Amino acid sequence: MKNKEKSSKGSFKAFLKSRKARHGSMAAVLVIGAVALVVVLNIVVGLLVERFPNLKMDLTSNSAYALSDDTSDFMSHLDKDVTMYILSTENSFVENGEYFVQAKNLLEKMEAASDGKFTVSYVDTTSNPSFTNKYKNIDWTSKDTMAVMECGDRYQGVKTDDCFTYDEQYLSAGYYQVNGTTIEQATVTSAMKVTTENQVVVDFITGNQETDFTSLKSLISNNAYDVREVSLLTGDLDDEAQFAIIYAPKVDLDAASVEKIEKWLDNDGKYGRNLIYIPAPENADTPNAESLIEEWGLKLTDGFVYETSEDHLLSNSDMFVFITDFTDYYTDNLKNKNIPVMVYQTRGIEITDENNAHALLNASDHAGVFPLDGDESFKPEDGITGKQIAVAAEGIKSSSDAESRVIIFGSDRMFSSEFITMNSINNAEFFMSVLNTIADKSDESVTITGKKLDNTELGVTDINTTGAMNVIFIGVIPVAILIAGIIVWLRRRHM
Repeated sequence: MKNKEKSSKGSFKAFLKSRKARHGSMAAVLVIGAVALVVVLNIVVGLLVERFPNLKMDLTSNSAYALSDDTSDFMSHLDKDVTMYILSTENSFVENGEYFVQAKNLLEKMEAASDGKFTVSYVDTTSNPSFTNKYKNIDWTSKDTMAVMECGDRYQGVKTDDCFTYDEQYLSAGYYQVNGTTIEQATVTSAMKVTTENQVVVDFITGNQETDFTSLKSLISNNAYDVREVSLLTGDLDDEAQFAIIYAPKVDLDAASVEKIEKWLDNDGKYGRNLIYIPAPENADTPNAESLIEEWGLKLTDGFVYETSEDHLLSNSDMFVFITDFTDYYTDNLKNKNIPVMVYQTRGIEITDENNAHALLNASDHAGVFPLDGDESFKPEDGITGKQIAVAAEGIKSSSDAESRVIIFGSDRMFSSEFITMNSINNAEFFMSVLNTIADKSDESVTITGKKLDNTELGVTDINTTGAMNVIFIGVIPVAILIAGIIVWLRRRHM
């Protein structure tokens, strides 16, 4: 028995001295060291990320956790202290789901970008119910206020619906299924409103069966304008309003409304007011509205503009949706002039007084006008004049101190929710550039779109690029893979 014990001890000692044991021990030490290093690095990186949120890497395909350029720019230029009080504990907030986690990450990056000017604070109103008492102008009965944005003695509520979007299918069934976050837009908008002392007033003229202008109204409001609605059938435009907008009226203005607008634009000869008119494609019979704009050197074409230049077309199947060319007006403040404005089913605009009116956006010299009474016998080549056709234009009247304008955008579709939220076109940016330039607040434009964790939008805006991508991804790459497979099979077959 003792011999066996001595033998086993000797074998164990021999094993410890063996090359195999030495290598095994070394491997174990290396593994333990590597694990310890990973743990330490994880702790250090966690502390650094908590202290510096911008160190977080965003590996999503659409940068869902990265700030937009507009947000970063706005936050980095904040010159006032702004606090966002989220009415929840931090844990309760993120427990609402992945989009709330995304929102929390974006808010942390906004704090970091502001260099201390913007801070986020979580307030548990369950244990501190008196917190909301000092914000008397917020409607607390709706239970939809998610946060309070405060700057000095100015504040406003931030609603949950402003910070997140919902799946329409679930909404129709009475459920709220979050499918995107608009926390950047809601935060910047609220911060702008509490830091802007004097907001420019914009009146939307109603009462003529206007097309839904919710998207355009939200865009303007989100840029810290005071947006109102006025019916000229029962009232007048606001004296303090700098802009008035007529958005795709399906019923023509009556004579009294035209007179009110003309008087408002003249402003007792002082001018300084601006009318934006957007015609409705469903209604071409608007003699009163058109007589108003014709006084400003502008006239709508009796038909819709179509495009035949492949450089401007999005698809061969529809000549009425195309990208436009900028002129020299209102482009200085665009962040990227290479991104075009897109129109769909737009009226053309004739410049009848070149001394006081000019184009803002043009179709190409390969475009034409399809007559309102056109039929299948009309051929596209028949309407091409070889000259560019304006699809947005303005007429100006001025005094020694100020100017008044009538601006026409020929398409209401270009400001639909679909077009105005697309990052690959400049529709929202250009519209805000017009307003901000005229209002002398060109440094305050923000056009931030929402983020989805599964966003797949591509920035393709012309038929040539679309065609090239189809050839590459549908033709070249599959054929190359097939050829490579055949070559490999043939080589292995003869080995």
